[in-house]
Amino acid sequence: QQDPAGGADGLALASDPGGTLNFLAMVENLQGDSGRGYYLEMLIGTPPQALNILVDTGSSNFAVAGVPDPDVTSYFNAELSSTYRSQGIDVTVKYSQGSWTGVLGTDVITMPKGVSGSYTINIATILESENFFLPGVKWHGILGLAYDALAKPSSSVETFFDSLVRQAKIPNIFSLQMCGAGLPVSGSGTNGGSLVLGGIEPSLYTGDIWYTPIKEEWYYQVEILKLEVGGQNLDLDCREYNADKAIVDSGTTLLRLPEKVFSAVVQAIARTSLIQEFSSGFWTGSQLACWDKAEKPWSLFPKLSIYLRDENSSRSFRISILPQLYIQPILGIGENLQCYRFGISSSSNALVIGATVMEGFYVIFDRAQRRVGFAVSPCAEADGSPVSEIEGPFTTTDVASNCVSSITFHEPVLWIASYALMSLCGVILLVLIILLLIPPRCQHRYTDNDVVNDESSLVRHRWK
Repeated sequence: QQDPAGGADGLALASDPGGTLNFLAMVENLQGDSGRGYYLEMLIGTPPQALNILVDTGSSNFAVAGVPDPDVTSYFNAELSSTYRSQGIDVTVKYSQGSWTGVLGTDVITMPKGVSGSYTINIATILESENFFLPGVKWHGILGLAYDALAKPSSSVETFFDSLVRQAKIPNIFSLQMCGAGLPVSGSGTNGGSLVLGGIEPSLYTGDIWYTPIKEEWYYQVEILKLEVGGQNLDLDCREYNADKAIVDSGTTLLRLPEKVFSAVVQAIARTSLIQEFSSGFWTGSQLACWDKAEKPWSLFPKLSIYLRDENSSRSFRISILPQLYIQPILGIGENLQCYRFGISSSSNALVIGATVMEGFYVIFDRAQRRVGFAVSPCAEADGSPVSEIEGPFTTTDVASNCVSSITFHEPVLWIASYALMSLCGVILLVLIILLLIPPRCQHRYTDNDVVNDESSLVRHRWK
């Protein structure tokens, strides 16, 4: 389903019944770049301490540096806040890169360019971290905007956005625009962006908003039907694109593809590009490609299209990124050369629509209607030309009715299954010990057909 710009849905969401939301006040409230993430300024505690917080739709904890760290310029000193309350609960969060350990507490926050007012929020103070705060980052914490299913140590920890919806009475929707298209990765860190809490701001998109259903509420999991490189279908089974999930994640810098899909994309780009020989190190991220500064290499590469299932399941739409989004300039290499990195990488467990793609679009996380929307972002331009496109509708007769595995083993389910299996094994072991301790005269004399051994049906059909 698509909504016209400034149409009924946009206007309805842009008018808050409480009269406290001013979406224009949230425009340009982000800074950052695709290499190190986009961040929002927040005031935490009493008196307020100003910190920059990374916007991450791929996790669910709100956490800030709680002690000095060599790679952060500021941290939250809980002892200086009269409103901070420790819950005394340890929490550890691991990401695809990096991890941290801290303590849960609560405190009040305000956002200079966000929803007006002060709100009491669960906050983790980070006491130890590994590969989380990196040299050169200008943020001091992370704002997890995914669902409570991912919150640590358990889903009972109310997320930042759920707290905001409950306390501020705002609609259960937020939208995100990241403006780094065609600009250097890890540059000045002053690229703009907007996090609109509570609705949609019509000035941040052009054309229509196209919506795809959220398949499961943990990450923002969506269903991808196919990929095209230079207009040519990769012709993979659509389940390959969703192995084992496809998510929209602002905290991931690249477009990450399952290994089989990544190989097919690289082969297709290499085949359709105008470069005959190219170092394999460029595709794997270990090498940069450099051209004379007077040259613009983007004309040498094809566009990449991702097809998403529409709310009407018999239709799809496609979001396309031009090479200006995935062939990314890097600062500070050589005097006469401009070097670039490949903004796509392989993944062992997900297709991740990260900043490489998101910088082309205004992305709407409509939690109330369980859908993610995409519209062309007016800041997605390079040299005055758009570098992203949305087109549709297309029929889905050429793909399966469901490209997502019916069983999604995310962490809560894995833990439950693990405990159940351990309990089952414990019971079986206890029974075996009791049988061994029973005097021989009380034991049943087994026939060959009764004996439980490694070839028996019990073992063969046990869960694995």
